[in-house]
Amino acid sequence: MWAASCLASCCAACACDACRTVVSSISRRSARIAYCGLFALSLIVSWILREVAAPLLEKIPWINTFHETPSRDWFQTDAVLRVSLGNFLFFTILSVMMVGVKSQRDPRDGIHHGGWMVKVICWFLLVVLMFFIPNEIITFYESISKFGSGLFLLVQVVLLLDFVHRWNDTWVGYDEQFWYIALFVVSLFCYLATFVSSGFLFHWFTPSGHDCGLNTFFIVMALIFAFVFTVVALHPSVGGSVLPASVISLYCMYLCYSGLASEPRDYECNGLHKHSKAVSTGTLALGLLTTVLSVVYSAVRAGSSTTLLSPPSSPRAGKPLLPLEKSDEHEEKEKAKPVTYSYSFFHIIFSLASMYSAMLLTGWTSSVGGSGRLVDVGWSSVWVRVVTSWATAALFIWSLIAPILFPDRDF
Repeated sequence: MWAASCLASCCAACACDACRTVVSSISRRSARIAYCGLFALSLIVSWILREVAAPLLEKIPWINTFHETPSRDWFQTDAVLRVSLGNFLFFTILSVMMVGVKSQRDPRDGIHHGGWMVKVICWFLLVVLMFFIPNEIITFYESISKFGSGLFLLVQVVLLLDFVHRWNDTWVGYDEQFWYIALFVVSLFCYLATFVSSGFLFHWFTPSGHDCGLNTFFIVMALIFAFVFTVVALHPSVGGSVLPASVISLYCMYLCYSGLASEPRDYECNGLHKHSKAVSTGTLALGLLTTVLSVVYSAVRAGSSTTLLSPPSSPRAGKPLLPLEKSDEHEEKEKAKPVTYSYSFFHIIFSLASMYSAMLLTGWTSSVGGSGRLVDVGWSSVWVRVVTSWATAALFIWSLIAPILFPDRDF
């Protein structure tokens, strides 16, 4: 017993030293990566508690206040929402604290980039505290998370549009034959992938012998969008490019697939999973990994954006996430520079992403029978993805025609 106690103490000490070493090595240059790591950790914690915490939550009197104990799914959803709420509060508090930071000389700039041991401890305490609050607060958070998730998806779409336009402008700006050929090849690939994918969607989600008019409507709309994008982009008045049109066409088709694949497993038109009533751990891991990559990319891209997040006094060019180390003298000179992105909005992205990830891990809190354990499955998820596809189409078309409708404004 004494040896085991000593071993446990040594392990705990080593773990603390390791954590201290990691957080002390985080510089202002890698702070955004560290925030992404903390967010990814919150998703892993949510997933683990979703799988193992239900029996424990059933025994907590201030959580299980019901005369008849709810199903295991209810406690799984509750665990995810409580971790998400702690994560949401952590990044929201940071966002409020960073309002108005315009210069690197602002003391709050040091809070944003440093103090990682304190921030990790505060994050942990907030998550733990969420398991002591009443169910009514969790229910309210669940309701507003649906709206917060929609806002996150909207921001994600805007960032994607910004990315594809910058991608096109960069390649065209080289004004060399090689880059024009590369632009054509990538565009052709995206169009081929779009139309081939539509064939698979018709095969998987409109099986013969069933009335699948809704699924057919979703797929046809995605194809119509691809056609409209190309016509508008190539119109002489617009003078656009096929690269953004092809990429957005493929993305809209992906959203269509993602929405259709989120239909309940027992739905007769979901031919892709009609024989699947449960999901393997590998599939769950893949779904969670996709979620992590999606929200982390959105947050990092938002933090680097020069169109959405840069305050008026900042330079137009964002900084790379992991540049090479510089001398101490140069670091001192940089402290007088304005910040290159809005710290407050950067944390808001993570707050909204916390809501979005909670909805994914709980299937938008919709009951889907035998597939209740699946990540991101249910009719709510279907409609969110489809409506996001339509919003993406509307925003892309607007980005093409807005300069014509308002020639005196800078777009």
